[in-house]
Amino acid sequence: MTGDGAFAAGFSLLFFAFLFGPLIIMVITAFNSSAFPRVTPWECFTTDWFGLLIDNQRLMAGLVTSIGIGIGVVALAVPVGLAGALALSEIGPRLRSALYAVLITPILIPGVVLGISTIVFWGGVARGLGVGYGSGFYNGVFLTLLGQATFISAYAMLIFMARLQRFDPTLTEAALDLGATPGQAFRRIMLPFLKPAIASAAFLTLLASFENYNTTVFTILSDNTFTTALASKVRHGTDPSLSALAVIIIGLTLIGAMVHEAHVRRQELLRTGRPRMSRLYANPVARLLTHPAGVGAVLVLLAAGLVWQGSRHDSTACIAQIEADKRALQEQLRQEQRRATPPAPPAPSGGGAASGNPSPFGGAFGGGLRPGDSPAPTPAPAPKENGGGAAPGNPSPFGGAFGGGLRPGDSPAPTPAPAPAPAPKENGGGAAPGNPSPFGGAFGGDALRPGARP
Repeated sequence: MTGDGAFAAGFSLLFFAFLFGPLIIMVITAFNSSAFPRVTPWECFTTDWFGLLIDNQRLMAGLVTSIGIGIGVVALAVPVGLAGALALSEIGPRLRSALYAVLITPILIPGVVLGISTIVFWGGVARGLGVGYGSGFYNGVFLTLLGQATFISAYAMLIFMARLQRFDPTLTEAALDLGATPGQAFRRIMLPFLKPAIASAAFLTLLASFENYNTTVFTILSDNTFTTALASKVRHGTDPSLSALAVIIIGLTLIGAMVHEAHVRRQELLRTGRPRMSRLYANPVARLLTHPAGVGAVLVLLAAGLVWQGSRHDSTACIAQIEADKRALQEQLRQEQRRATPPAPPAPSGGGAASGNPSPFGGAFGGGLRPGDSPAPTPAPAPKENGGGAAPGNPSPFGGAFGGGLRPGDSPAPTPAPAPAPAPKENGGGAAPGNPSPFGGAFGGDALRPGARP
């Protein structure tokens, strides 16, 4: 293999892995008993998630609502799209461009705008008609059907326009010349030619309606479709039941694709005449099995057999063993953690912190007695001197300002000796010689103090 061939093969492998890898992962996680969608570690094979999906009443009710809305959208969008395609094929080029721009615009408008505008418009219609909230104008299914058909009709119109480009208009003109009415010409010539386009448009509009979320989340009001219920479930947490839903959708898609491929090949073989020369089609049984209906029946029976066989599998014992192993592992880890953690040191008695291990609060809360501790001996009171409340060498933090009073049991302090006579004042000042007043004698020269003789 050359370098270019190896590069092309590697690129193709990466492309298909990117395209189908998520689908393969979701299929695997749908059969793993793990409560979280994962491939590894694998626990037990189970089909319980399919039962959990079916038991979800909100999803099942939304599925029924989505199918009903989808059928209504098909019934409304396909005729409107066909009418638009026929109108564009019959008018002149200038008017065709303007009409095409008008009909294709809903595809370009965001779904949020379409949803809100649908509610506002039909609410205004209801108010103009004087009807209340109990009417159909405020029904979520009705509003969703109209809101989706607004832009899904454009999809159907594009499919019909692509088909009409290969139509020969002279066929219709010949039928009209031969005396057919316009209705007869449409039913006998146009509709048979448009039959494949009608089927494709119906299928596409059904899928577009079923998977639409942006417009539906506004127009559905208090109801739920399958898409809105699924989005609400994902918002609150996911589990493998969503993977089970993916498996169902993938299975239905594969069945439809195989049936369609069988139909295409059958039509091709019938058109070229090769079936008459094939031994496969010579056998009636083989011819029946290769018919698209036969292929679909075989695939449906195969899928039903797999579902029935999977429902018989009981994974209870395996799940119980997995849970027991998890609990044993948790207990082992807990024991290892206990052995690795050193024991806490004993707290000291009578104090808040041991010697050499000061309290983180500086001993502020460590002086209390705990149950079983003996009270510490009361120290003897220190003698008071100078009328203060602190012992010598241990002055009061308040400078003796509050320590002059007698406490019960104290003897009165001796009376101090009388103070010596004040020194004579000179120069009319209020301070002794050598000790001038801090005010410079401004207040001590003439004024007499209480008890002083003139």
